Amino acid sequence: KMTVKAIKMPCTTPNVYTKVPDGGWGWTIAFAFFFVEALTYGIIKSFGVFFNDLMESFDETNSRISWIISICVFVQTFTAPLSTVLSNRFGHRFVVMAGGVLISTGMVTASFARTVVDMYVTIGVISGLGYCLSFLPTVTILSQYFDKRRSLVTAVASTGECFAVFSFAPAITALKEQIGWRYSLLSVGVLQLSIVICGSLLRPIIIKEQEEVKAQPPEEPTETKYMLENEQTRTSIESIDSGVEITTSPSNVPGNTKAEPKSEEPKEHVQILVETNSTPPEPKTKLLDFSVMRDYSFICYAFFGLFATLGFFAPSLYIIPLSLSLGIGKDHSAYILSAMAIAEVFGRISAGWVLNKKPIRKIYIELICVVLLSVALFAFPFASEFWGLMTCSIFFGFMLGTVAGTHIPLLAEDDVVGIAKMSSAAGVYVFIQSLAGLAGPPLAGVLVDTTQNYSSAFYSCAAGMVLGAVFLSLVRPCKAGLCHRQQQCAEESAAEVVSDLPDDFIEMDIGKAENSGKGCDGV
Repeated sequence: KMTVKAIKMPCTTPNVYTKVPDGGWGWTIAFAFFFVEALTYGIIKSFGVFFNDLMESFDETNSRISWIISICVFVQTFTAPLSTVLSNRFGHRFVVMAGGVLISTGMVTASFARTVVDMYVTIGVISGLGYCLSFLPTVTILSQYFDKRRSLVTAVASTGECFAVFSFAPAITALKEQIGWRYSLLSVGVLQLSIVICGSLLRPIIIKEQEEVKAQPPEEPTETKYMLENEQTRTSIESIDSGVEITTSPSNVPGNTKAEPKSEEPKEHVQILVETNSTPPEPKTKLLDFSVMRDYSFICYAFFGLFATLGFFAPSLYIIPLSLSLGIGKDHSAYILSAMAIAEVFGRISAGWVLNKKPIRKIYIELICVVLLSVALFAFPFASEFWGLMTCSIFFGFMLGTVAGTHIPLLAEDDVVGIAKMSSAAGVYVFIQSLAGLAGPPLAGVLVDTTQNYSSAFYSCAAGMVLGAVFLSLVRPCKAGLCHRQQQCAEESAAEVVSDLPDDFIEMDIGKAENSGKGCDGV
């Protein structure tokens, strides 16, 4: 049964569990992640309301203004490994709080900018770095608090981004009419300072697994319980197999182990709780584990993220220009974007609910969602009027929610890298995504300028999503092949150990290993 140590610890100390709690303080982490999503990605996706004001104030073109968000997204994803290193070194709480300060500083400073280059530095670089330091550690520690409910909780908490897009855009627009775009941007920066409060709630978690070991029956002869003191015969098959030497000798009983060497009932088995990380010296935590790059399944998953990112941001940037080119009014175009945001909420929740079902191969569900998302992108160019575009937007928003809310948490699944390596894997994964995040919107813009048709932007996004689906379909076969090779290596190693045993090995120890649980013959 799961036990929790030191329940009354202050909030600044870690939670120590014997297994993943699937709740507890994790609900507070999910609450914090909801607002972090709203104040990071929600603001990024709502930043388009400032585009016209910035073009008029700085007398710049649309493409130069759009580089503000492109640089921000690039810095946010490119610095993901730095976020992982800092989180492993200083803890998730400190890194997220520092990120909140950077985001607020960048936004507040940008409200006093005089050129678009100032915006590149303040929002693009400073706030972009803050977005990375705030988002990635929060989603990582949330995944550590949940196991069976991980997909559902993460999906629901990630809807903060969708609610932000739905509410912030009209709110900021109304605020601009009252106080102007500069003071509105200043207000947004002050609001984002609340990320510091969210970061203070990220209480660390430590999982200390315990294993139960049955002691030898106490009525057995003493010489069968103790290892021979001779240095040449101290290592036995029993110690090689289990890795834990269990005796009643005072020199061999660990400090955290409680054993009863004598008992009046001869058949009673003594249960010994051994903390797996208390006996051996605790290994030093790697700041960034690049061993995931040797995992073929992770490499395929990283390429999936690289190409799929091409279809994440461009549609939300070009849906309004596409609707205007079709003769749809500005008000109706805004409704289309809002409908997309609402549909994304239902997509995230639905994906989390489906992936929470057991047993289910989550990687295959993700693949189906990516294929359907590709279909949605291909459908946009065929829409010719308001309701057709509205239908495509709702379908795209729903499928985008199923993928966007689950593709990072799926790193914690055994089909990819597993929860133990998720922190490093997430940093490398998001870093690889940065290339597509920087190149995606400008590439779509070049195609639009060349063809004079907004449909080409959606075709490029769909092509990237199809390539992503191809690499995603290879993740499971690569993982299955790797596990099979590891099992063969383990069997070969075990055979070598048995064959390398010395000829004069103690007969008593061999009998002990072969007849575990039945006792040993005396010497």
